[in-house]
Amino acid sequence: LLLVLLLSFSGRTFVSGGFDFPFEDVNQAWRGFLNLSGCHKGENVTGLDAVKKYFQQFGYLTNGDDSDEFDDDLEKALQIYQTNFDLNITGSLDNETLQQLVKPRCGVGDIINGTSSMKYGRRLAAVGHSVAHYSFFPGRPSWPRQASLTYAFSLSNQPFTAEQLRPIIVRSFARWEAATTLKFSEVSDYSSANLRIAFFRGDHGDGEPFDGPLGTLAHAFSPENGRLHFDAAENWVIDVAGLSAAGTVDLESVMVHEIGHLLGLGHSSVRESVMFPTLLTGTKKVDLHSDDVQGIQLLYGGNPRGNVSTPSQQSERSSDASSLFWSPLLSCFTIILSIIFLSFPL
Repeated sequence: LLLVLLLSFSGRTFVSGGFDFPFEDVNQAWRGFLNLSGCHKGENVTGLDAVKKYFQQFGYLTNGDDSDEFDDDLEKALQIYQTNFDLNITGSLDNETLQQLVKPRCGVGDIINGTSSMKYGRRLAAVGHSVAHYSFFPGRPSWPRQASLTYAFSLSNQPFTAEQLRPIIVRSFARWEAATTLKFSEVSDYSSANLRIAFFRGDHGDGEPFDGPLGTLAHAFSPENGRLHFDAAENWVIDVAGLSAAGTVDLESVMVHEIGHLLGLGHSSVRESVMFPTLLTGTKKVDLHSDDVQGIQLLYGGNPRGNVSTPSQQSERSSDASSLFWSPLLSCFTIILSIIFLSFPL
């Protein structure tokens, strides 16, 4: 039976049947968005100012308007957002859009300095029989090709020990190293490292304050800034068993995503990509998608020491291996049937 939970706020109803994550896993500040189900242009509803601030944070609005009026700019922002996330383009706060809005996500904007970091307004590059949706920061900043980059992590505000954290970081960098000409190594001097990883709470001085549990999980800056910040207020976990608890966020999944930003990748509109902006609680997503690989190799070239294996490529190889196994058997079976029919004609 499908359980449909009706949440009623201010005379409006949000139907959460089909919600693909627990309602409790919504950031407290973003829960108010669900009051606005069905809002459309021309209305003036308390709480729309918070939605406008959300869209300002992620680059969809730049006018600084903090009123509760559903105006042309908000409608246009919603249409761009819906395009980026492959939602029905309604220009209104329908339930499908609200569900996407409140999912935990990366703090890096989808539109930076007026340039979309996803697919809206960008000519998509054809790759084979597929379409690439990876993106870059404006100006396409990157590190030098074949660079040997150093990284370090701070133990301040840490939920983990260095011994617990180090394997997560090593594996995360290794996934990108396997796909590129880059090499990564740890150094002890945090201040001199090319890439610097730290945990912070709230306002930590970079102009991108964290918002407590869920909401924005982490953010990183484009090359050659090198800063990667995690929200220390999150319920981070480093093992699969821990993901069964409510409200948990997989550290390695977010680490792999944010390293992509450190190297110059923007967000992708491919949901299976590690560079997709949102990550549900209790979810692990660490394998580079072919879209991630195509994007990073456009910046740095492929790894001359070997090819990275993506989930889609693994699936194709499994299919090929299956064909190699069954094809000879089917041929033999066909030959045997032919011999039988020739020996015993009807």
